[in-house]
Amino acid sequence: MSGVVDLAAVKAAGEAKAKAEQTRAEAARQGGGGAVPPSALVIDVDEAGFERDVLQRSAEVPVVLDFWAEWCEPCKQLSPVLERLALEYNGRFVLAKVDVEANQMLMQQFGIQGIPAVFAVVAGQALPLFQGLAPEPQIRETLDQLIQVSEQRFGLTGLTVDADAGEPAAASAPAPVAGPYDAALEAAVDALDAGDLGGAIQAYKNVLSDDPGNSEAKLGLAQAELLSRVREMDPQKVRQDAADRPDDVRSQIAAADLDLAGGHVQDAFGRLVEAVRRTAGEDRDAARLRLLELFEVIGPDDPRVTAARTALARVLF
Repeated sequence: MSGVVDLAAVKAAGEAKAKAEQTRAEAARQGGGGAVPPSALVIDVDEAGFERDVLQRSAEVPVVLDFWAEWCEPCKQLSPVLERLALEYNGRFVLAKVDVEANQMLMQQFGIQGIPAVFAVVAGQALPLFQGLAPEPQIRETLDQLIQVSEQRFGLTGLTVDADAGEPAAASAPAPVAGPYDAALEAAVDALDAGDLGGAIQAYKNVLSDDPGNSEAKLGLAQAELLSRVREMDPQKVRQDAADRPDDVRSQIAAADLDLAGGHVQDAFGRLVEAVRRTAGEDRDAARLRLLELFEVIGPDDPRVTAARTALARVLF
């Protein structure tokens, strides 16, 4: 975890740490035990509250930043996993969600080129964790490393969580009616979370064999297949091959998969549109079909998909 982002424009780490210590001392004087409810482990953050909610808090506990947007389909896959892990880790880190559409300055401050993007702030220092979709085992490994570094280098032991503190009693509500494919879709998500991409792919295919128009299964299948393709790739070799052989469609397709998995959506789309423009016959069909598959990963309503469809139509006709 290298490449510290300069946050001097927001506040110095030392000042953030001092303010956090002051806050803890004040809570102790007022009789507060410092325990927080589980709801405090996942928060929404904006530019106005960044100093208080992230920088000051990062002197007590690592704060993981999830940069997302409503139109970002991979974000909708990643964010629930991060939220669940924040509760499971029980105070070892706090998850702060940042809507990039409403917080452009923070996006620029962190130098984010694509989403989803995940950073951590520890004692006022920002550390890039990963960008794009990632399987849960990789996310867990990254979080474990973050917590270890936070404890060893900064002495951050996390927060005490009181499961009963500040949590309103749940109102009774009728249980939702299960849909015909809920169990199969849940099995696919469980397999995906466990890193069993083959199992997830088969589970999604089982749903689509009975219900070809199931949008959730189509999206899940496209994402699982993308992760399966890139998992065994050597990114450096793939990108070098693509640079050395611009007319080789297979090299461009592999690089486009890496682009998309890394959150560089427009780069992936642009690469394949250009491959379609430069080729003919089977090569052109291969590039076109992979582009259509990547559209499924992002979702048909995303404006970048709309723009890429227009660009594709121009080079085809």
